[in-house]
Amino acid sequence: MVHLPTVSLRRLVPFLVLAAMLTVSEGIRAECKEPIPPEDRIGRATIVTVSGIGIITAWGVANWDYFSKTPQAKSEGWFSQNTDEGGVDKLGHLYTTYATAQGISSLFDYWCFTAEDAALYGSLSSLAIMGYMEFGDAFSGYGFSYEDFIANFIGGIASYCRYRYPDLAKKVDLRWEIGIHPNKGDITTDYENSKYLIALKLNGFGSLSKSMLRHFEIHIGYYTRGYSDPDKIHKRNVYAGIGLNLTDLLRRHGYPKLATFLNYYQPPGTYVAADNRLGD
Repeated sequence: MVHLPTVSLRRLVPFLVLAAMLTVSEGIRAECKEPIPPEDRIGRATIVTVSGIGIITAWGVANWDYFSKTPQAKSEGWFSQNTDEGGVDKLGHLYTTYATAQGISSLFDYWCFTAEDAALYGSLSSLAIMGYMEFGDAFSGYGFSYEDFIANFIGGIASYCRYRYPDLAKKVDLRWEIGIHPNKGDITTDYENSKYLIALKLNGFGSLSKSMLRHFEIHIGYYTRGYSDPDKIHKRNVYAGIGLNLTDLLRRHGYPKLATFLNYYQPPGTYVAADNRLGD
């Protein structure tokens, strides 16, 4: 029998949700003649959240030894040199909660929630599911991490702001990049090959939307290298760069779903950047 790596579900969640989102994300608001009643919104949000928690519970008991140990909590640190992953895992938690919330909010939009409630309940549902996962960790060998919980919270807030305010979404993306040469089978925890970044899309700024600058983005990101091998030097890097605005290009040429996907994923080789190694 083939087994998925037990940690992979932790990071597969947002990609499964995003895949569903891409099937309903374009033009869904226009199909809603009026919002569904408030009690229906609460009921559907509850069903989604409870279902997510149920899946996490079943998987956690079967694969993560949930509820097999006395609860424990610990501080793992943030972005210092001597942490387990140099802090990039915290950005992974933030991104996971953010992307999951964006997907759930889109589902609620499809169900004709108001725009405000889609943003709010999507973020709350994601926070509840990912927070419960951290709670389950407390009763396993992983242990509850204060930093992971805070990172999840920040990701939920970021999703609410981006979904609630369309003008912000036109200007800012939070993305994950995975290189073309993965270092391990489970790419979702391949921190040696990952980067997390904020992209400022210049076409979202009114004064630039008609200029040549609309075709470009400004990137600010973070990544680590060497943490998977204790014999290697641990490197923490920040970078700034200029990239091609592929989301705008694809949307203008009739590929809205692919454009939406690239709001969350950064293809390698589509930008130039200057790196700075921290601690040097």
